[in-house]
Amino acid sequence: MKIRTRFAPSPTGYMHVGNLRTALYAYLLTKSQGGDYILRIEDTDQERYVEGAVDIIYSTLRETGLLWDEGPDIGGKYGPYIQSERRDMYKQYAKKLIEIGGAYYCFCDKERLDSVRAICEASKLPPKYDGYCKGLSADEVKAKIDAGVPYVIRQKMPQSGTTSFDDVVFGTITVENTTLDDNILLKSDGMPTYNFANVIDDHQMNITHIIRGNEYLSSTPKYNLLYEAFGWEIPTYIHCSPVMRDHSHKLSKRDGDASYEDFIKKGYLKDAVINYIALLGWSPQGEREKFTLDELIEAFDVKGISKSPAIFDEAKLAWLNGEYIRDLTPEAFHEMAKAYYKGVVTSPNIDTTKISELLQKRCEKLSDIPEQVDFFDKLPDYELDLFVHKKMKTDAVVSKESLLQMLPVLNGITDWTQEIIHNELMALVEKLGVKNGQLLYPLRVALSGKAFTPGGGVELAAILNKDETLARIGYAIKKIG
Repeated sequence: MKIRTRFAPSPTGYMHVGNLRTALYAYLLTKSQGGDYILRIEDTDQERYVEGAVDIIYSTLRETGLLWDEGPDIGGKYGPYIQSERRDMYKQYAKKLIEIGGAYYCFCDKERLDSVRAICEASKLPPKYDGYCKGLSADEVKAKIDAGVPYVIRQKMPQSGTTSFDDVVFGTITVENTTLDDNILLKSDGMPTYNFANVIDDHQMNITHIIRGNEYLSSTPKYNLLYEAFGWEIPTYIHCSPVMRDHSHKLSKRDGDASYEDFIKKGYLKDAVINYIALLGWSPQGEREKFTLDELIEAFDVKGISKSPAIFDEAKLAWLNGEYIRDLTPEAFHEMAKAYYKGVVTSPNIDTTKISELLQKRCEKLSDIPEQVDFFDKLPDYELDLFVHKKMKTDAVVSKESLLQMLPVLNGITDWTQEIIHNELMALVEKLGVKNGQLLYPLRVALSGKAFTPGGGVELAAILNKDETLARIGYAIKKIG
């Protein structure tokens, strides 16, 4: 049988890390086995619908390369692929389920349901419907429907025994049927609940493998009872543990944790983001950590999915992103960096291609660039304690002497190139009998007003040009006093 997976997001906002990981794992599993990857929009919860969210889903999947074989925009033989467009079908299945004894009409109003909930809370029991309408006769049901009494359709849970299912990650899960609530399948407005619609859609679309978060483990027995009631084949389940912000808190849309778009805006490359998300709860064989999407397809095996929650470590993402940045061609990196120079490096005398050459070796994310290069246009105000560096054996006094020694040497250079600046300063180091850093560290601070810069003093001097370099050294000497 050909494997078929689906990514079925709700259009309720941005694509967050957990959603994107689900989409990625489903894609990798499918493509590693030559199957079909389906995109389905689950918009049954109209109250949470966010305008433009569907477009974000499309653009994120396309940008990351997770291209679908069937979906709302490209069609397929199992469409429509938007749940709200399948509304009539769900009602037919709900009525069929009533006929075969797997569901029933419920006419309880809000006041009665609130009373049932209050009794559960007073008894310190989980909220659960008491099955009041389950005992209505066919004539009573017909009379209420004919009278226009609003109703929902509830799943009829067995009152004894257990329900079990097998999960690829978590093994066999068994629950007591008495713990299962008679959940609503079809709401009073005719729209299905998620619990009902996803079962119908997965069967109708021949989905063979379902990858989703382990928050659905407790609901899966209810889904399986629906499959069994209809006599349908149950798909393979792969539940993934959550992605955590820390050891106590899950990443969450509601808590404002970063979406895919946020990470791109923060200067991360899409390939690095996808690579890192793949490793959140899945381990490839061996020690390798850096993969292209095609390499992830080749390496992916659901046996590598862990039961343990994954901690989202942005420092690790930044490191991996830096590796991707260094793999870019100089031209590609410069094109990306140019957007971050705008409004920060405006002097026509500064060659930003030379800045990019320095940055690419040291940059972890593109959004760091403005802060790293803001001194090229204008020297920021800085404190004298910047000149203190224990390893370089410098302080303000030593730095001033070094700068005074450098000034005539640099002033005497006629061909202002990095190579000549370097050679002249190394000759001065040898003449003075000092360590390189005793000269070059004060030069870095004098030229940038910073202790850390994309390049050293020699590289900065070459980019700033001779007049600006001499002016900044002169300013530093006066500042030290």
